[in-house]
Amino acid sequence: MVLVHFMRPVVIGAGRGRRLGPETDDVPKALVPVMGRPMLDWILEALGAAGFARRDVVFVCGYRADVVRARYADLCFVDNPDWERNNVLGSLLCAREHLAGGFVSTYADIVYRGSIVQKLVASTHDLVLGCDVDWRRRYVDRSLHPETDAEKMRAAGDRVLEVSRTIPSEQAAGEFIGVAKATREGARAVLGAYDQAKARHEEGVWREGRTFRGAYLIDCFQAMIESGSSFHRVDTNGSYMEIDTPQDLSLAETWWRESPRDASTEAER
Repeated sequence: MVLVHFMRPVVIGAGRGRRLGPETDDVPKALVPVMGRPMLDWILEALGAAGFARRDVVFVCGYRADVVRARYADLCFVDNPDWERNNVLGSLLCAREHLAGGFVSTYADIVYRGSIVQKLVASTHDLVLGCDVDWRRRYVDRSLHPETDAEKMRAAGDRVLEVSRTIPSEQAAGEFIGVAKATREGARAVLGAYDQAKARHEEGVWREGRTFRGAYLIDCFQAMIESGSSFHRVDTNGSYMEIDTPQDLSLAETWWRESPRDASTEAER
């Protein structure tokens, strides 16, 4: 197990997840059960495999925050009061006071094994993205969330050249799984890029037709890459899945059962 003393794990979980329909009538997306367990339980287990204690986990909440706070009282909570109008990037920055020492951020609507978090933490690079290199298998029967929606990466070795939904699938090294690491230096760069973009684009369109308020995390990462920041990747061979629609829920068990597992994950579920 990798012991972590300085980085904070941040779960970006403010959204409702309307595409899941009635599954999120009473709970936020992060608490929707997948294979019998809330997605948040899977995430906490994966973070724990890399040495993160639950008490150190920062959960950015918004929709039905009361439910998450009641069920997971041992976590540290940060509110996103603008969750209905902003997006992933803005939600992460609600936890700004916890980011400066370095962080591992994670989307809240995903399931993945702890081995990928261990690899992220062990990497010597300042800015590292988790990458699923076996990503296309999950899109074969996924008609409600096509490959064009995937947050894809182009890379040269472990160096990330581009991260965007617009990358043609044939050119992609893999899919960004929504889990990223920034060291203290990396966090400083992320916060600086965010502040610069906010100063220039807060009231208008920023990237790919999206407003700054509606920006995704990958919008910030790609802007940083274009400005010279160095991002690297660590890989998983399919031990990851995103749950965005009822169709995804119905396919989850098959995806998980068919995902490869190496020796480092034998102790994991």
